[in-house]
This record gives sequence, C-alpha cells and structure tokens, in this order.
Amino acid sequence: MIPNVETYFNEGCGRCSKMATPLCRVRTWEKELQLLRSIILECGLVEELKWSHPCYTFQDKNIIMLGTTKAFCAISFFKGALLADNQQILVTQTENMQATRQLQFTSIDQIVSIEKSIKSYIFEAIEIEKSGIKIQYKTPDEMVIPEEFQQKLNEDEALRIAFEGLTPGRKKAYLLFFSQAKQSKTRLARVEKWIPTIKQGKGMEY
Repeated sequence: MIPNVETYFNEGCGRCSKMATPLCRVRTWEKELQLLRSIILECGLVEELKWSHPCYTFQDKNIIMLGTTKAFCAISFFKGALLADNQQILVTQTENMQATRQLQFTSIDQIVSIEKSIKSYIFEAIEIEKSGIKIQYKTPDEMVIPEEFQQKLNEDEALRIAFEGLTPGRKKAYLLFFSQAKQSKTRLARVEKWIPTIKQGKGMEY
C-alpha cells in the first residue's frame, strides 16, 4: 500500500514489483496522468488516495478515479452510466459493467483536444451526485450468464441447484468473474476451477 497520492504519480501504485521502474504502467503514462490531474483539480474536486489510486471526491462522495493499463490511461466515472454522453466518448469496459464508464487516452494531444468535454463530463457527474440519483443495478438473474457456464449448468443438475441457492451477491461475483475473461478457454477454465466451491454453497471469498 502506497502512503499518498504523490507516490502514485511519482513511482506507481505499488501493486506489483515494477513500481518505480520504467516498466511501471503509471510511469508509462506519467505526462498524460499529470495533465488529467490538473484538469480534474480545476473542476474543484478533492484528491484522495483510495485503492492505491488517485480518487476525486465531492462532499466525500466518489466521483472519478485515475487509472492505467498497458494500452491507455483513463478517467473512470463511478456513475458513468448516468451521464448523457452526448459526444459518445465514454467506454464500457465489459458488458457486465453496470455503473462505471471511462474516458480512455493514449496521448497528450488526445487529452488536449477534448479538454472542454472532459470538464463538462466531470461537472455533469458532480451534478448527478448532488441530485442523489442512484444506479439501478441489475440483479444476478438479469445478468448475462457466459455460454461456458450455462453449458455446465445445463449438464450438471447439482451445480444448477447449488448456484441457484447462492446469495445474490455471490451469484453476481461469480458471473462477473467468469464474464471478464476475454477468451472462451479462459472463461471455461475459470468455471471449471470454481465448480467444486459453488457446489459447496460457498462464494468466491472462500
């Protein structure tokens, strides 16, 4: 766990051994992150460290967070699904991502070109938080079941009964975890690994 936000920007999030090296994902996008940081702070949000990342709040409510991957750096809107997104620039990372939406960047020029839009989206997110509007989350029964898991449920009556008996939170955790794998073979491997635990009526926290 890193001690403060400055450590994140200067050295990385500390979640892997690449921290403070040229291979660190945060260091890769250092200039872009610093620019995004200055734009965000101009919008009047409070900068805090949460989950080893810079999180920006309004009246103690999470509004946005900065993060990185190998391919891009991003602003994540915690209630992004409620934004109008008039310019169609928000990204949904996975089909089961219900609330969070991202603005993804790969260069300084890209950030500069839509700076006004970035601020507009942030101000809209603040107004949404002020209004008290809540995200209407889908229940696990409404979520998409990956084909690989559905096939196992169809083939194994004991597994189907055990899964149906789980709490909604545990069902949701499994479905999200299975769905997040991009390749079918990876989804199948995840499903097969957790079948014994599901049959025991236990969640992924076990």
